[in-house]
Order: sequence, then C-alpha cells, then structure tokens
Amino acid sequence: MKQKTFNEVCYKELDSFVYGKSIYPVKAKNGLEIGGGLILPELNFTLPAMEVSQNTMPQVLKQYRDITEDALKRAHELKAPGYIIELEVLPPATYNPQWGVDIVKVVREIMNRYETEYGLKGALRLTPVDIREDQTSVHMWKGTHWDAIMKLFEEGAKAGADFLSIESIGGKDIHDEAIMYCDIRKSLFALGVLGARDMEKLWTEIAAIAKRTNTIAAGDTACGFANTAMVLADRGYVPKIFSAIVRVMTAVRSLVAYEVGAVGPHKDCGYEGVYVKAITGTPIAMEGKSSAVAHLSPLGNIAACVADMWSNESVQNIKLLGGMAPTISMEQLIYDCRLMNTAAEQGHAVLMRDMLADSDSIYDPQAYVIRPDVVLKLSKEILKAEGHFLRTKKAALITIQELKEALAQGKVRIEEREISWLDMMEQQLHTVNENEEEFIKEMIEECSIIAKFDPKKYDL
Repeated sequence: MKQKTFNEVCYKELDSFVYGKSIYPVKAKNGLEIGGGLILPELNFTLPAMEVSQNTMPQVLKQYRDITEDALKRAHELKAPGYIIELEVLPPATYNPQWGVDIVKVVREIMNRYETEYGLKGALRLTPVDIREDQTSVHMWKGTHWDAIMKLFEEGAKAGADFLSIESIGGKDIHDEAIMYCDIRKSLFALGVLGARDMEKLWTEIAAIAKRTNTIAAGDTACGFANTAMVLADRGYVPKIFSAIVRVMTAVRSLVAYEVGAVGPHKDCGYEGVYVKAITGTPIAMEGKSSAVAHLSPLGNIAACVADMWSNESVQNIKLLGGMAPTISMEQLIYDCRLMNTAAEQGHAVLMRDMLADSDSIYDPQAYVIRPDVVLKLSKEILKAEGHFLRTKKAALITIQELKEALAQGKVRIEEREISWLDMMEQQLHTVNENEEEFIKEMIEECSIIAKFDPKKYDL
C-alpha cells in the first residue's frame, strides 16, 4: 500500500480544532458517522473474574450477551443518538480466534436487533490483545502469535466488526526498562525505531484485511507505553514530566498507522490521539474521568477537548447499587456527550473545549501537553523533522522546551523535585547519534542485557 506523508497539520485555526468534528469523518456501514458533528459514547467492557476456556465459553458468551442487552436498553431509554461498542478481546480469545469471533457474533446480533427495532445505530470496534509480547512468540511479524491476531481480525471483520484496532506492543520489551530507569534514550529507541517499524508492518497488514473485508482500519494506541508511564507517575514511581514527554513522543509511532492505511477513529486509551487528529484530521476516541473505572489519571476533563468518541476505557461486568457496571458506564458516557453536544448546538463548543482544558492543564504536565493549543504548536514542530526516528527525538526536545517555558510563565505546575529532570533528559537527548543506523547499533549493544529483547524478532 502506498504510504501517505504528513508534513503539515490539518487544522490551521485553533477554533476549528474541537470535539465532535474532524476534517475526515468516518462512516460505518449503517451510516453512523464519527467526527461529523456529534461526540458519541464508546462503551468498553470486560468479563468479571472468571475462567475463559472451551468449557466455560457458553457462560462467557452469556456474559457478553447480557452486558450488551442491558447497556443498549439504557442507551435506547436515554435516547442516545448513536454509540460504539469496543470489544477488547481477552488473551484466551485471541490465542483461540474462533472464541473471539463467536463473541463478535453475539454482540453484533444484539446491536442489529436494537437498530432494527428502535433505530438505535451503533458501530463495533474489534481490538484483539497483542499476544506477541508472549516470550514464546518467535517473531514480531510471523509465527503462530501473529497468525492468531490476523485470523481474529479477518474473521471478526466478517462476523460484524466495523472498526479494527489494537494496542500494539512493538518496542515494549525495551520501553518497560526505559520507564523503570527514566531512560529517555531507550524510550527513543523503543518508540522511534522499534515501535515505528512494527507499526508499519502491522498496520499495512491490518489495512489490507480491512480492504478485503469492507471494514475500517481504525487506529492504534500507545497504551502500553505512555499509559504505563502515566499510571506509574500517578503512584509516584516516576516523574510526571517523564510521562508527559513520552506521551508526545508516542504520537509519531501512532501516526504510522495512518501513513499506511488507517483512517480512524483512533483508539481511546491513546491520549496521543490528539496529536494524530491535529496532523491527520481523522476522528479520535478519548477517555477521561469516566475511565476511572479502569485507571486513575490527571486528564479527567481535558481529554474530551477534541474527542469524537468518549470512552470509559474498560469496566468489568459486576453489580453495583445502580445496576451492572457497564450499563452505568454507558449512562455516564451518554450524559457527558449530551452536555458537550448541547454546548456545540448552542454555539459554545470552543468555550466548552477551553473550559475542559483550563480545568486540568495547570495542575499536571501530563495534562498540559494535551491542551489543544499546545498540541497544534508541538505538532507543527514535530513535522519539521524527517523520518520517525528524528521526529520522535524532536518531539521529546520540543516538549521539554515547552514545559520549561510554561513553568516559567506559570502555566503549569511541576513539583520541585522533578524540575531538574528537564535538563537531565535534554542532555541525554543531545548525546543521541543523529544517524539512525549508528544509533541502532549503539542501542542493540546497550540493550543486550535486557533478557526479553531479541533484535532478531525485529529483523535487526
């Protein structure tokens, strides 16, 4: 597939960079439009603690059937204008693709019935788990693990999925170590080299499957990289500024999906999606306060600023006082979207966006770097560099500079103990060899002590 090249941002004016609207909306087969003017809820759910096996599959399918039925009943009662369901398929149902396909069929059947009987249109996002992190995986782009993922995409698309997504892990074998030691050079290697190369191979194949099955290659997410750093920063294990810088760096590897055929909507837990939207004009899903059911974050309001779909991340099917947890999440998402859509209808989308941004951005550098104005500013600078490696390095350097300036101007609060990290990381980055191949040689040698990293799995 011919690659697209993105050399400038799609949004020329800040006021046009808002939630619910994208330059290139995406339509499901039933006409449900993402990014065409409304922000829509995307419900993500998973099973309660239970075994997933051949013997328990009848109970597993009943869980998915009951979750979907109850959640759509509430969506109908609340007169939702549309919705998206994301199936983040659990590992056993990716290792055994037919189980994942059976889950898709069960959920799709109920979605179709609600559309036929009530006119409630929905779209289904299929997200296999990236099982290539398994140490028994022989290679990133071939072998039984790769084959299982691709089979689930292909057969799941035929069974009724609209959007194909994944939280890919190319480079995570290095990036986990980078986070542990706040090593920005290893982060650059993981994201700008390994991750970007993996994204190209992976998304070229996913885009081909989407074309064959008349479905939509939606987009990836750097959840395993930036969200891992964010959760550890929230717990005080790593500096928040390290997490903030990594977040912007991940935008480059996530952009690769769109260079080789993805069209959106970008997946929810990739907060770097705001950069993807700024550069490509494709719609994005985001998650914030309603994703506290899955993880805590400093991005509760600001994450909604330019979202086209609003997600809860993931919630187990457990009983709460108000009802089953996925149904409660569906209600919360619908009310959030209803408020934002009403603001837009009354001509106040920009005001609502700015209030969402201003309510979070000063308190944490991780929130500050996804401010719409900051996103457009940094995106323009990232695109001035050539190639994924240099763009990822540029992303890190300009984020450090932006945080320094914002701190000096009182636009963001950074803990005293973290401030020195800005200079330390900047110095680290200045030691990076500008020649990508030379940098790769250095990093392979440096990372040879990391047991789970095998350069041969990346054809290095």
